[in-house]
Amino acid sequence: MFCPQCGQQQVAGVIRFCSRCGFPLDGVLQLLSNGGSLPVYRTPDEPVPVSARRKGVKQGGLLLLSGAVLVPVLGIFSSYSDSTFLEILTALSAIICFMGGPLRMLFAAVFEEGAPKPVRVYPAAPMHVPQQFAQHAPSPALPPPPARPQPSWRPRPNTAELVSPPSVTENTTRLLEKEDRTER
Repeated sequence: MFCPQCGQQQVAGVIRFCSRCGFPLDGVLQLLSNGGSLPVYRTPDEPVPVSARRKGVKQGGLLLLSGAVLVPVLGIFSSYSDSTFLEILTALSAIICFMGGPLRMLFAAVFEEGAPKPVRVYPAAPMHVPQQFAQHAPSPALPPPPARPQPSWRPRPNTAELVSPPSVTENTTRLLEKEDRTER
């Protein structure tokens, strides 16, 4: 992989910063591991989307539990009243709630679409391609660095240009030369 800012080739795919310019490479690694698309991040305030399957199972459970409350209340009202309408309403609510709730849950579990499975992203392992197959190897993720650095880029300082201290023998040979001149 090459640094997108300075073109420096990176040694391994787990480096977090460019060794030459210090550019953070975490985002580049995520971009490459997702096939060129940015991962979608949610804010903590944003609600988690509910799948249709989960929503259907919740509706069926709510219908079943509401029947556990509604049917006894309607049964008590129908026992104190002589109305046949309340008796029919109690029987109908029992059928709808206790049969419809589990049927709604079963339908949601079998036929409705669930949440998409999360895609696990593993860091790309460095590829070791034998020399005979090197010409057919896939191209790297980024183009190679330019042959000449761009003029706006400051070259890396050469630390080998530091001045080394003079050696001890240089000073002693100078003294010997001075003695030879004074004797003549």
